[in-house]
Amino acid sequence: MIDGPSFASLAYDNKKKRTRREKFLAEMDQVIPWADLLEIIRKHYPKAGNGRQPMPLERMLRIYFMQQWYGLSDPGMEDALYDIESMRRFASIDLEADTIPDETTILNFRHLLEKHKLTEKIFENTKHYLADKGLMLREGTIVDATIINAPSSTKNEMRKRDPEMKQTKKGNQWYFGMKAHVGTESKRGLVHSIVVTNAGVHDSQVMDDLLHGEERAVYGDKAYANTGKSQQFESQGIEWLVDRKGTKGHPLTQKDKEWNHQQNRTRAKGEHAFLVVKHLWGYRKVRYKGLLKNAAQVFSLFALANLYMVRKDLLLLKG
Repeated sequence: MIDGPSFASLAYDNKKKRTRREKFLAEMDQVIPWADLLEIIRKHYPKAGNGRQPMPLERMLRIYFMQQWYGLSDPGMEDALYDIESMRRFASIDLEADTIPDETTILNFRHLLEKHKLTEKIFENTKHYLADKGLMLREGTIVDATIINAPSSTKNEMRKRDPEMKQTKKGNQWYFGMKAHVGTESKRGLVHSIVVTNAGVHDSQVMDDLLHGEERAVYGDKAYANTGKSQQFESQGIEWLVDRKGTKGHPLTQKDKEWNHQQNRTRAKGEHAFLVVKHLWGYRKVRYKGLLKNAAQVFSLFALANLYMVRKDLLLLKG
């Protein structure tokens, strides 16, 4: 055990520039409700006994979150903790005093979250946390879906594709993988509902599962167009603001196109979480085999994306 900071740590403190990674990690450190999330996991986490002591729970959760932000595999995360001081600090690791968890320990923690569906509970907790802060509103819901690609090659040990993934056609192009279907609130684009399916499931099939039941308006692209549902929602006093869809014999009129354009200004907010997850954090391909493991990652990614999108608001609320 060391008595004070190491020479390397002191040198790092005295450097002149604060990197973007440091700024990002510092902001996320402040806006994540750590105590609540740790409580979700604690009863499933190994208890300290007479044998080998488990890694601190909060350290493992912080490492898991960094994996999501930087798209790191288990061995890649272990290497990053050895290489990058800002990541070690986020995980409260000092090279001279602490043991860095190896890739197997990181893998086992991820499996623990998957086994008990804890990332889904983390998503639900962060959703209620934002609602309590007045940031997750319930007036309108935007429904949308995005395709996450999976390897389509059969050049692997099993000589076949992942049987839980399917293909779908979008425009003139075929995709193989899964879909993340989401329902978002219509002011900031925060995600309140998630359904993960193979890519072959049509968006409209899971629409009802993306609604929380208190909407005053529903938005969506033309994939959700449905005359029967439109009449049903309107009869309940809920505005049906899904894009109008032309047919072979009845193309869209200019008025229809203008109406769609007007709704799309709101519907575009439903893309914000996709932009964070897919473009900022690089989640464009599935990392694991099967839907269960990948769905667990999707829930954690969108929980973190929600917090990221309103981090400035949360920091202001904290003063």
